[in-house]
Amino acid sequence: MNVQKPVVSIIFPVKNEGQHIQNTIESAKTVKSEYPFEMIVVNDASTDKCCDFLTSLQDPQVKLVQTEGLGAAMARNIGADHAEGDYLIFCDAHLFFEDYWMEKLVEPIKSGIADATNPGIGDVKHPGNVGYGYSWLNTLEPRWNTGKTKLFPSPHLAGGCLAISKKTFFDVNGFETGFKVWGREDEELSLKLWLFGYRCYVQPSVKVLHVFRADSPPFKITWDDLNFNLMRMAYSHFNEERIQKCKELIKYSNVDQIIKTVLETDVMEQRKLYLSKRKHDDNWYMKKFNIPF
Repeated sequence: MNVQKPVVSIIFPVKNEGQHIQNTIESAKTVKSEYPFEMIVVNDASTDKCCDFLTSLQDPQVKLVQTEGLGAAMARNIGADHAEGDYLIFCDAHLFFEDYWMEKLVEPIKSGIADATNPGIGDVKHPGNVGYGYSWLNTLEPRWNTGKTKLFPSPHLAGGCLAISKKTFFDVNGFETGFKVWGREDEELSLKLWLFGYRCYVQPSVKVLHVFRADSPPFKITWDDLNFNLMRMAYSHFNEERIQKCKELIKYSNVDQIIKTVLETDVMEQRKLYLSKRKHDDNWYMKKFNIPF
């Protein structure tokens, strides 16, 4: 394996993962693959020493990048900045893989059918429970696609295991850089890809198993942060009517303060850029995927 010229760069954002990140790396190295690949671990200010083993491991196939609490979206972007592969696969740090999973995810991209892909994502404790990407309900809450067997287009891909060409990823400016901590980053990227003329597909022929946490997330999430992210996404991509509907979805926060805080950022400049660059509008997107919003 030529680790100097990887085809795929697997990017793991990590925040207090305990033993999980070590298990995930071992799984990736153990399963069969014909692709040379590298693994980039972005340790986003973990306090549980979960990445300390990498210092002594000294594995040329694994890069360790240290960040200072940037959040999930920015940690992934930083990982992409360090990637050498032509294809990026963003993965949660608590997964188990199967043989040739990378090849199956990348093939629809290489063949020109898709620009980004998901596998089926199952529960490690209940492997038969599998989600295949997801859509939105009329409240913009996620609804997993289920019961799929063939490659299909999905309105949203889950960032827990998302493959994309590096060229495409940087063309859409990666994951949203202005979000707070966590929330909506996968939806915003998927939405942006579709609006910019790219295609998100799910490949059910490959499945990864996800360790779903029994405890709370490793980072503090507030309603203000979640509502900020919702409105930044809305101002970046939605028409005025949908922006108003998003305002009505805000709960447990002061609506006027959230809007004020969002509009004090560069979001309106970003909106102008995105609207000039995209090939489809949000009406097209909602109609294509029968989203009642």
